[in-house]
Amino acid sequence: MGAAHPVRRRTVLKGAAAAIAAGLVAGESFALPAGAATIAAPPDFPSGIELYQEGYKNWSGEIDLADVWTCAPASADAVVAVANWARAHGYRVRPKGMGHGWSPTLLPAGADVSAVVLVDLTKHLAGISVGSGSVTVQAGATVDQLTVALENAGYGLAALTAPGNLTIGGVLAIGAHGSAVPATGETRVPGTSYGTLSNAVLSLTVVAWNGSAYVLRTLTRTQPEISAFLVHLGRAFVVSATLQVGANKRLRCQSFYDIPTATLFAAPGTSGRTLSSYVNSSGRVEAIWFPFTDRPWLKVWTLAPSKPLLSKSVSAPYSYTFANFLSPEASDFLSSVVRGDTSGTVAFENFQISVVGSGLIVTGTWDIWGWSKNLLLYVQPTTLRIVEAGYAVLCARSNVQRVVHEFYVEYQERITAYQAQNKFPMNGPVEIRVTGVDKPSEVTGGGVSPQLSAARPRPDHPEWDTVVWLDMGTIPGTPDCDAFYAEMEAWIVGNYSGNYATVRPEWSKAWAVTPSGAWTDTAALTGRIPQSLRAGQAAGDNWDTARATLNAADPHRVFSNTFLDVLLP
Repeated sequence: MGAAHPVRRRTVLKGAAAAIAAGLVAGESFALPAGAATIAAPPDFPSGIELYQEGYKNWSGEIDLADVWTCAPASADAVVAVANWARAHGYRVRPKGMGHGWSPTLLPAGADVSAVVLVDLTKHLAGISVGSGSVTVQAGATVDQLTVALENAGYGLAALTAPGNLTIGGVLAIGAHGSAVPATGETRVPGTSYGTLSNAVLSLTVVAWNGSAYVLRTLTRTQPEISAFLVHLGRAFVVSATLQVGANKRLRCQSFYDIPTATLFAAPGTSGRTLSSYVNSSGRVEAIWFPFTDRPWLKVWTLAPSKPLLSKSVSAPYSYTFANFLSPEASDFLSSVVRGDTSGTVAFENFQISVVGSGLIVTGTWDIWGWSKNLLLYVQPTTLRIVEAGYAVLCARSNVQRVVHEFYVEYQERITAYQAQNKFPMNGPVEIRVTGVDKPSEVTGGGVSPQLSAARPRPDHPEWDTVVWLDMGTIPGTPDCDAFYAEMEAWIVGNYSGNYATVRPEWSKAWAVTPSGAWTDTAALTGRIPQSLRAGQAAGDNWDTARATLNAADPHRVFSNTFLDVLLP
């Protein structure tokens, strides 16, 4: 991000533009076998495990490391061998998935990787075995692969991440989520949860220290210790998980782009087509609003066993093809931002929403129907890469409209104030989703709640049963974006507080922002954020408990990095 660093901004933007033009997926790079490497090889690396030199790039291109040793173990036992080798040789080990994330929980930007080995789980540790009401999946399998296997067996999940090109290991590490709460009168399907995907976990197999060596250890959902591993922020190494699943359901997804923004995000108590009215009627919503436009793109998913007359039947995901490529207009705008020129922002945002409107018509996807994964998965790697600051607002469901209205008013006022100074820090969409919290009561057989989940319930506020996820997007390196994010974060944290609500980071996104960039607010990293997961929790079952558990499982900090050394020391 970083408007304070114009050279870095242009480098980041040029790198992002090049990656998009080349069609590269986040995390994707060119590998050199160990024999052809240009950097010093890790000494005495375990034989029989594929080892190669590779670059690493995250989703937005802001973390771009040219030369990192990477290995591809063929089994969980081989992962253990790598961990024990790393401890003996002073190396750190980082699990590598698809690179679809922003926060530096895998590796920070500019990291010294001379004593780091990435472990690529996608090559060999991607097995999936569907059982009765559950699925055991290795950490390198993707959401795409998992949902295909589940659909073939008649199973599904209540909500999914929008991209399917994410590893299960990565999804569980940060408590990834979709958008779902029960519609009015809806009965939850057994085996499903309205919280994060981490709340679907029945057991985990992790690499943990046993006092003399790293070994594989399986934890079940009823063991208190698992609470720290359900969302571990990269401070642990999960090799496989068993998830609960429910009967697959057909959904209808209707897209609306004719509702005025001021109506959708109206003050609480307003009648008509408000966001909360759709939450109540359907339970599954996502609002995408481009700044400086007056019509958002609202997607509403409704349970629909039979195909509605006017709906288009779909048999594969990613129906919104118009949103998954870089148009010439977007390319031109990206080029102007590289030059530090954001004067075309208003026109570009209106062009973006016009593409949605025309795209839905041309592709006939304003009203689609099919099995759950085919409607819930819609973001492909070819979409425009942006950075997003993200926050989870824990509140009572009755306050959902108040939360979104207050956010809308503040965001609108702030971008207008910047516009008056001829500054345009935001050129990507606001995205709003609504989920439940991670209730153990929604887990087959019960169990503990994830101690580090942004959607963890607050025992002292049982009425806070809902999470409103607020994301603000912009092209990486856009001038003034960090200052804008810092101001909005300060307002969000201050506004959603007291007996009304509380705020936690959306771990995969940008947070702890100062004008110097994301994840640079040390006071937040070491104070406010840990406190957000201590507040209201029982002694011995909070942030500090999770940190102690993770440290006991990895006392040598093999599974850490310099950023996590600050966040989870």
